[in-house]
Amino acid sequence: MRSARRARAFRKVALGALGIAGFLITWQLIPTFGILDARFFPPPTEVLARLASDLRDLEFWRNIGRTMTAWAIGLAIATVLAVVLGTIIGLVPFLRKATHTTVEFLRPIPSVALIPLAILMFGLRIEAALVIVVYATFWQIFVQVLYGVADVDAVARDTAKSFGLPRAHRIRYLILPTALPYLMTGLRLGATVALILAVTAELTIGNPGLGRAIVVAQSAGDYVRVYALVIVTGILGLIINLVFRFIERRSLSWHQSVRGEEVL
Repeated sequence: MRSARRARAFRKVALGALGIAGFLITWQLIPTFGILDARFFPPPTEVLARLASDLRDLEFWRNIGRTMTAWAIGLAIATVLAVVLGTIIGLVPFLRKATHTTVEFLRPIPSVALIPLAILMFGLRIEAALVIVVYATFWQIFVQVLYGVADVDAVARDTAKSFGLPRAHRIRYLILPTALPYLMTGLRLGATVALILAVTAELTIGNPGLGRAIVVAQSAGDYVRVYALVIVTGILGLIINLVFRFIERRSLSWHQSVRGEEVL
């Protein structure tokens, strides 16, 4: 069993490495054969060399820290709000019905549409970026929590009430285990969305971070650095997804969705 699991893990890593190699080779051939102008689509050899050079630049790491700070604060605020409101609304049928139309109206509004309002309220500061980060991330988690709380088995809920189980115990032993898989999915999706909006805010609002560094490099015509920074944002997104996926698997090791993955 353990050897089969190792073989599957090795196969995943090998296929992933093969896919990356194929992507880099294709990227290298496009400017080499003149399909796209190498001035605006530099080959990966130049981009990766610039990235290696940036790794020794302290300002590069400061920009990563600024972006990740906005990401972390925005994700934390959105998570707290989504869990509290999602649980309260999900537990009260009247509130769920009363807020349904409002939620369906607010949820599709693009968070970038709030950028002018955020700038008016907070100027070119991190608070303006947090407005759109929190707004976009909140809905990802809130909807999942709402579905999770509503998915509690009716027979189990009625049985718990008939036996006089206190509300705190019902939340801990019935609602939380049911809603936890939904919450973890929402967190994983929300973490990625928070990073996207953190970089987007820096691109449009101009607060310091990787997004602003990309704009500065583009304005200076340093397209190699633009691609290098874009790769960094992609790597950060991959790391965040892997970390939250690991947390999800650990916290839901008892759940059939994770146990089913391990069996396959």
